[in-house]
Amino acid sequence: MSHSFRLLETGYSNAFYNMGLDSAILDSVASGESLPTLRLYGWKPSAISLGYFQSAEEEIDLSACREHGVDVVRRITGGGAVFHDAEVTYSIGIPESHPLASPSIPESYRILCQGIIEGLALLGIGAEFAPINDIIVYGKKISGNAQTRRNHCIFQHGTILLSVDAETMFSLLRVPKEKSRGKLIQDIMSRVTSVSAVTGRDLGFETVAGALKSGFASALDIDFRTGQASADELKQADAYAFGKFSSKEWTFRR
Repeated sequence: MSHSFRLLETGYSNAFYNMGLDSAILDSVASGESLPTLRLYGWKPSAISLGYFQSAEEEIDLSACREHGVDVVRRITGGGAVFHDAEVTYSIGIPESHPLASPSIPESYRILCQGIIEGLALLGIGAEFAPINDIIVYGKKISGNAQTRRNHCIFQHGTILLSVDAETMFSLLRVPKEKSRGKLIQDIMSRVTSVSAVTGRDLGFETVAGALKSGFASALDIDFRTGQASADELKQADAYAFGKFSSKEWTFRR
């Protein structure tokens, strides 16, 4: 029997609202007010998201971010700093009691990431899961993913790179003094790839988001009910965006 999910296609928002809405969705799924939910979205303006445990001052050149109009936000999930630019981002929230939820964190990554692998296959991209939480093509990372568990709910989000601008990324992140920027750019391009690099085409946000939607439906046997965020979720998303994620207390807490 297929699993009923809500699908939210929310387009582009700024970093603070994106993290606010993800948190509001986590709350409503955890409370049982909403079905398990897949959300697909993008970032405007470009942003850097910090992992929950990272230090903003140590990881990011804050003056360069201001100069380039790049937002800085702290995620509720762990992991490293991520430059959000040309990509499709997804988030998925499911109760820990759900058939697709595994008590094992590595196994739950493997299960949920099958949706991305299937979606990329629909674009002609042969991808595979690389434990613990990456998806690779020809040995290069095309998708990074992060997860948290709270209120008896699993919440995972991640990115699918449409293209990679390593030069801009390293102008915004702090570079260790012993490493040259040129060497770092060369290194990242040897380890990271994108939809446009693999296919030789600029497929665009809508095409890739559509493939991901179909990929999750097929791989995880999901019956999507296209919906909208509830009035309560939108209100809570605003409260999180303005009261938490855009605050210096949250961003610079470590």
